[in-house]
Amino acid sequence: MTFDYAEFNTAFPWFFPTIIGIFGAMIGSFLNVVIYRVPAEKSIITPGSHCACGAPIKWHDNMPVLSWFILRGQARCCGKNYPFRYAFVEILTSVLFVFCWLLFPPEKALCGLLFISCLICATFIDLDHMIIPDTFTIGLGVVGVVLSVFVPALHDQTQNGFMVDSLRSGVISLQGLLIGSGVVLWIALIAEALLKKEAMGFGDVKFVGAIGAFTGWQGAVFAIFGGAVVGTVWIGVAMLVKKLSGSRVQVAPRAETPDGQPAELSMGVQIPFGPMLAIGGLLYFLWFHEWTASFFAQLGELL
Repeated sequence: MTFDYAEFNTAFPWFFPTIIGIFGAMIGSFLNVVIYRVPAEKSIITPGSHCACGAPIKWHDNMPVLSWFILRGQARCCGKNYPFRYAFVEILTSVLFVFCWLLFPPEKALCGLLFISCLICATFIDLDHMIIPDTFTIGLGVVGVVLSVFVPALHDQTQNGFMVDSLRSGVISLQGLLIGSGVVLWIALIAEALLKKEAMGFGDVKFVGAIGAFTGWQGAVFAIFGGAVVGTVWIGVAMLVKKLSGSRVQVAPRAETPDGQPAELSMGVQIPFGPMLAIGGLLYFLWFHEWTASFFAQLGELL
């Protein structure tokens, strides 16, 4: 007797989304470790989870999402507060995993879970440190190309036999990596020439290439311009909230002067663009890929 996924999923449509949601929360807990330790160049394996005071966190205090609410955001060992962001990352990962699983066939969805995890890590590391480690740029790009070859469904290549589909999927991934990073590099160079200062970090260039490896060149281009729209809206809302609240509520991204000193959000300061690119890439991958493909197809006909 063989397992029929489609038949089982039809009979129990709640089963896999529930499992994926729980799995996503657990992965989100691990991502919190990655977000904290990778920039500090610490092992993500050892030591196990521990409080800022040094005490190990017991398993029943380390349950994703639930532990934060049960403990009301306070460490049991020392009573120190720890931010809601830990639970937020776990909830975000869980929700995005469920969306990914519901939107795509299993093969593409599994690749998507890895892609989403890396986007989340890159986003929060860039927000904290204004850097995107090579693990989530070069490493993610290489993984994207390799997965594209071995899992052609990642780029919806499933109609012509594995060898042909694999080749086409690999080419799409390479195009996305090279065109995506190339477009951002030229934008950065032109902006630098016009503004007489660095306009975009090289980490962003590599990051868009990595996004393109998973989404193709259309996804990379969407991430660039969609990310710019997201960033404009984000900064606009942040400045409005700041004005209305008198700086009591902070929703703006981290800002620095060109020499690396903390600064208020204003013209001439540097802000992390990685989170905007990640949101743009995520929106394309999950929801806007068909619309964007149609748009570029119509644009190609006009040209």
